[in-house]
Formats: sequence, structure tokens, C-alpha cells
Amino acid sequence: MKSNIPVYDLSTFEQYKNQGIYIGQFGAYSKLYKQFHSTHRHSFYHLVYFLKGTGKQHIDFITFNIKPGQIYFMTPGQVHNWIFDTEPDGYIVNFSKDYFSSFLHKANYLENFPFFKGTALRQVISVDHLTSGKISYLFEEMLKEGLFTPLFNDDLVKTLLLQLFIYINRTQPPEDSKKVNSYNHILLKNFEELIELNFSTSKFPKQYAALLHITPNHLNAICKDIVNKSAGQLIRERIMLEAKRLLINMDLSIAQIAEKLNFKDESYFIKFFKKYEELTPEKFRKINT
Repeated sequence: MKSNIPVYDLSTFEQYKNQGIYIGQFGAYSKLYKQFHSTHRHSFYHLVYFLKGTGKQHIDFITFNIKPGQIYFMTPGQVHNWIFDTEPDGYIVNFSKDYFSSFLHKANYLENFPFFKGTALRQVISVDHLTSGKISYLFEEMLKEGLFTPLFNDDLVKTLLLQLFIYINRTQPPEDSKKVNSYNHILLKNFEELIELNFSTSKFPKQYAALLHITPNHLNAICKDIVNKSAGQLIRERIMLEAKRLLINMDLSIAQIAEKLNFKDESYFIKFFKKYEELTPEKFRKINT
């Protein structure tokens, strides 16, 4: 059994740590870094485009079938592992949290892309034939640039990577720009950001409604209308995700996890977890470690 879930950063790839990016062929990467097959977390952004291979991957405890023509994206902090049935190959890119910070005026530019919002179900995408040709070309151009180390142009790699994100984003169902920019959508986005910052200390919709200067009923109505979930459900889902991430760290006791998540005691945390996962934290831990 693992005693602790490893968290990898770009210093793992010694030759790339100062550039803030790793680009490679996935087949060679998979063989060289076998530790990445087991459950782990990254401190960086991560994407893989599969050209061959089958199996399964788990992103934040959701299982996806691996198949050629599939690209997936991950944000820092997500829990992940691979199980391959046949030998994989394709392309991989890892890049640091601040890789685009000196290049783009908007610090949160990546949030324009749904696959970088940390929602696992939106991060695994099957690529159509036309898009496949475009992104394969972009991956190859990035790989070529990496070969010319003395002349490596980081800005060129960044523009190629941004083109890749844009092409992938175009394959997704378009969002109604009027709705996305509406007052209610902005409130929902702000609510989600507040959850990310405060879920361990603020567990009730009324606390977030106060921060947003609206009533709890108004907040709940917005959530129901846009994502068909209650405000309380969105908060609970984030708490449960963090609980699961902490549970696969065997160095932490159930009591310590309850304390980290600011539950009043261990028994209350166990009741909360069992109510929404339908098994105890200890049982979840045994299944997933």
C-alpha cells in the first residue's frame, strides 16, 4: 500500500525545469516515467493526445476508457493514474502554472477553455479527423523546436500551444456568449471561485450568498437554472472531492482529514461522507489504495 500520494513538479524533468515546459512522445515518456502510471498528482498543467493504446485512466476518481484519437487535459492538484491494456503512444505536454504569465495580458486566460476548469467530465475529448491533423502538426512543430536547444524559442512554443487549445475548444459545443456574460453567469463563476477558496471553512450557501451580496434563495435559483444543481450540492461536491483526495494519502488518519476539512469531529465527517458516497471513508480508502 502507498504511504503517501506523490505530487510531481517540473523538476522531475531536470532538463526542462527552467523553461517551465516538457514536450515529448508519449510512448517514450510512459516507459521512462513508470511512476506516473500509479496514482499521483501534478503541480503543473498536463495534456496527452493518444495516437495508439487502450486501457483506462482515472481523473479525480472518475474512470475513462483510453482510445486512439483522444486528448485529455489536467489541472494542477488533480488525482490521476493510468492502466494500459496495450502499448500507448502519442504526444505529451506538461507546463507550469505560470508558463503563460509573462506572455499573456490576462493572467487567467486558460479559464477560457472548459477543459482547464478542473471538471474531469469536460477534460477528456475525442478528436475528429480534421482537428487531429491540425493538432498533430502543432505537436510535431513543438517537438522540432525542442530539438534546437540553443535556438529554442519559447514564445513560438507558446503560440503553437495556444493554437492547439483553440482548435480543441472549437470542437466543443458553443456556449451562448450572451448567457455566459450575463449577470447570473458571472455570479455563478464568482460563487465557484469562492467555493475553491473557502470550501474547507464555509460549508453553507448562506455564507457564500453573503459574500456575493445576494440572498441564499437567489444563489440557489441561479445554480438550479444554469447547472441544474443546488448551491449546497456544488459546495458538497467540492468538499467530497477534497476528502477523496486526502483519503488516498495513507499518512493522514480519518481524524486528521476531518480536522483539515474543518468538521467538528471525526464521527460527523464519517456520517457526511457516507451520506453522499454511500460507503465509509475507511472503505473508500481500502478500495482506492
